[in-house]
Amino acid sequence: MPLFILLLLSLISFSTPEKADPPLPNILWITSEDNGPFLGCYGDAFATTPNLDRMAANGFRYTHAYANAPVCSPTRNTIITGVYASAAGNQNMRSIYDKSDIIRLFPEYLREAGYYCTNNVKEDYNMNSAQSEGTWDESSKTAHYRDRKPGQPFFAVFNSMITHESSVYPFKPTEKLRHDPAKVTLPPYHPDTPELRHDWAQYYDNVEDMDAWVGELLAELEASGEAENTIVFYYSDHGGVLPRSKRFLYDSGTHVPFILHIPQKYKQLWPAEKPGSSVDRLVSFVDLAPTLLSIIGKSIPGYIQGLAFLGKQKTREPTYVYMFRDRMDERYDISRAVRDKKYRYVRNYTPDRPNGQYLETLWMQRGTRSWEAACRAGNCNAVQQAFWLPKPAEELYDSENDPWEVSNLADQPKYSPVLEKMRRANRDWILKIKDTGLIQEPELVTRTRNQSAYDYMRSGSANLKAILAAAELASTATTTDLPQLQKLLRSEDAAIRYWGAKSLSMLGQGAKPALPGLQNAARDESLSVAVGAAEVLYHLGDKETAGTVLVRALQSPDEAARNFGLNVIDNLDDDQPPVRKAVVAMVKKAESLDRSHYDIRVAKHLFEEWKMNPAEMGIKFGWE
Repeated sequence: MPLFILLLLSLISFSTPEKADPPLPNILWITSEDNGPFLGCYGDAFATTPNLDRMAANGFRYTHAYANAPVCSPTRNTIITGVYASAAGNQNMRSIYDKSDIIRLFPEYLREAGYYCTNNVKEDYNMNSAQSEGTWDESSKTAHYRDRKPGQPFFAVFNSMITHESSVYPFKPTEKLRHDPAKVTLPPYHPDTPELRHDWAQYYDNVEDMDAWVGELLAELEASGEAENTIVFYYSDHGGVLPRSKRFLYDSGTHVPFILHIPQKYKQLWPAEKPGSSVDRLVSFVDLAPTLLSIIGKSIPGYIQGLAFLGKQKTREPTYVYMFRDRMDERYDISRAVRDKKYRYVRNYTPDRPNGQYLETLWMQRGTRSWEAACRAGNCNAVQQAFWLPKPAEELYDSENDPWEVSNLADQPKYSPVLEKMRRANRDWILKIKDTGLIQEPELVTRTRNQSAYDYMRSGSANLKAILAAAELASTATTTDLPQLQKLLRSEDAAIRYWGAKSLSMLGQGAKPALPGLQNAARDESLSVAVGAAEVLYHLGDKETAGTVLVRALQSPDEAARNFGLNVIDNLDDDQPPVRKAVVAMVKKAESLDRSHYDIRVAKHLFEEWKMNPAEMGIKFGWE
């Protein structure tokens, strides 16, 4: 070949431009509240969800997507930060603790990349609200991507409460329901009561209404001419909403529908070969922030704890996803969970507390009250009764074959290798993310008055490994562990001393040899420790000392400490006159009797339990 031809070909090859990347995609997030994958596209034949079924048929349906917390506020904190709320100290429901300055809210990164970011309308980020001001270009009931500048890419969130648990509070007559209560397939843990059947049917009606709302948003996008430029996410913020779903670390509370539509223009992002496919990769909400950054080509900061599942920074699939449960509204119950594609492991650090602790919002459901009444009347089997009894320290479920997770395999030798592997994974994860949840909320408040919990845990001030070991021992201790438990009571670390007291409370009368140490702990400067000791002392017969401690807790200026004490008072059903008097005094002293204050909620419940009339004491709760 002549030389000039070779040179010409060489010039052509060097001058041929590389195929340009498509422009930054628009991103539309459609989120519903409190619903698991009760959709036709997930195999639910009772559901009426044509719009989401169509979206799945033309998109990608994730089969193993999970909320990291089974309730909204901690979930939303995890989503907006890319950091587990339990690592940041923002896991207790509707708390307002500070966010670390190291952690940024992901819309800030998108706005820096040129996106117009809107939120319509719920925020609920479970932290000091001043730290989220200015996060969005607009966050309101009217926020919309149409208000962006011409040609500007958008990131827009639309959130619906159509399926929120409050949607089953108002009773709808059966004849007005579109789903027949008689045709509901109840989960095995629910007794067959008319109220539960009705609530389930009404809930399916709400899911159908939510699906229609999704259809309207998708039609609006199509009409805007931006559908082929827009990646659409649909998911629910956690599972729900009938009892033993929302707030509980089972698939019913954490497994969510998760559907993506990715236009042909962005085919390089497809998680499977073609639209209409199901995707079985494990994903959880902590992964959303890094995935968005990966999609738009922005480097993922090192503090982010999630894993990108799309884009150039996509990681290998994780072995597990992780979940947490701490204070839910007014009730304390500390648990962690690990899930792979087949098994779910749950570690309960306060197994003496039943799942069925009274929660005002949960008891607003007629179905919850009917379940409780059925079991009290002796009309429940063992599976249905379990909700109202103390929990095992460890739970292991073959979720693939036991989707309602009612057959605990933790004590079966055949599953010991799985149990040990997932137990170790939970332990490693807690240490890796520097989980704040094993330090009691009142104690953590005391330790972090001048810094965020996230920064405190990274300051070297907390021996998390020792605290975790104490918590693990507390949940499984027997009388043979008494010497070690008494040693925990003498620890220099108040969080460890608390777990020493907690473990003794679960031994019942077996804790008697520790009585002197417990009486000393009742004078502990840490209210958490003192309240923990009071619970044991009450059971051991020293009700006077226990009452003195609980009165002290009710006089604390910190709501977390008051609520901590009230939880013990309610659990003990301690109605000694000094305790009753202190509860009344606490309520009268409160600046507000609004239901947003969880200590006030517990106090109101105590009045009901004690058959006391608040009006006779000049007390009127703000939501009566």
